Amino acid sequence: MTLFLNEQQVTELLTMETALAAVEEALRQHGLGTATNNPRSRVRLPTGQLHMMGAALPQRGVFGYKAYTAVKGQVRFHVMLYSTDTGELLALLQADRLGQMRTGAASGIATKYLARDEARTVGIFGTGWQARSQLEAVCAVRPIQAIRAYGRDATRRQTFCTEMSRQLGIPVEPATSPEAAVRGMDVVITATNAREPLFDGHWLEAGAHVNAIGSNTLIRREIDDTTVRRSALIVVDSKEQARIECGDLLGALERGFVHWEQIRELGEVVAGFIPGRRQASDITLFESHGLAIWDLAAGLAVYEAAKVKGIGRDLAL
Repeated sequence: MTLFLNEQQVTELLTMETALAAVEEALRQHGLGTATNNPRSRVRLPTGQLHMMGAALPQRGVFGYKAYTAVKGQVRFHVMLYSTDTGELLALLQADRLGQMRTGAASGIATKYLARDEARTVGIFGTGWQARSQLEAVCAVRPIQAIRAYGRDATRRQTFCTEMSRQLGIPVEPATSPEAAVRGMDVVITATNAREPLFDGHWLEAGAHVNAIGSNTLIRREIDDTTVRRSALIVVDSKEQARIECGDLLGALERGFVHWEQIRELGEVVAGFIPGRRQASDITLFESHGLAIWDLAAGLAVYEAAKVKGIGRDLAL
């Protein structure tokens, strides 16, 4: 039987603590070479798009994929988990919340390994769905004391700050300008669909860490060449995927500001093959595009919790 879990059930079962642990272990397996992750593929039509991401976590006994569609302004996400032993479809999960949580968790893990231990302040660009889990994850791995948020819509920005202050128990204040969201910040997060850089890299403080999650197509760009040049360590989730769609880096690579040999994968850091941060003054950059192994790992954690608690509906497929 296949277990079906809807959005409400996934939300109930998947905490940030669980997502962080699942994504960290998936990244470790990726770094060790024991996990398989295929780059995202896209089918584009005039009426909408289909996106698919496949992966395998043999150590956990699962492989599968995430598929999502964007049609007429509606986006729908599903994760399918299969047994590597039997080929059985174990679970079908609605995965909008799951995707939000695993993306936040990946930035949390990057912050855990790349940010300074004493990081206490965060600046974030973006006040949408993904921005919320970004803050939740970063606050779970560092004792953050103050946050500034910048978004173009002042009303939405204020609402975001009020709600996140209440959720996190930390002051989240609106930044009056892009510069105010960067100056003096230990961690800077970009969670937007911007097509031009959001800030001047000269504004970054020595020792800052940047999580950039929005540039997952060639037409999107959140980070400028100065940020790339100033970064002592640039880490991506997958070089294979970054070569296809990292708008932040591909232009800088073409212009010679960075070379592929200088770019590492987060899994290498988590697995212990390379250090995350060498000096307190280093600027570090994590470019996140999203990996299917994160979806599988988080989905498996939800599936296992659902089986224990008797949640979900069995389907005869």
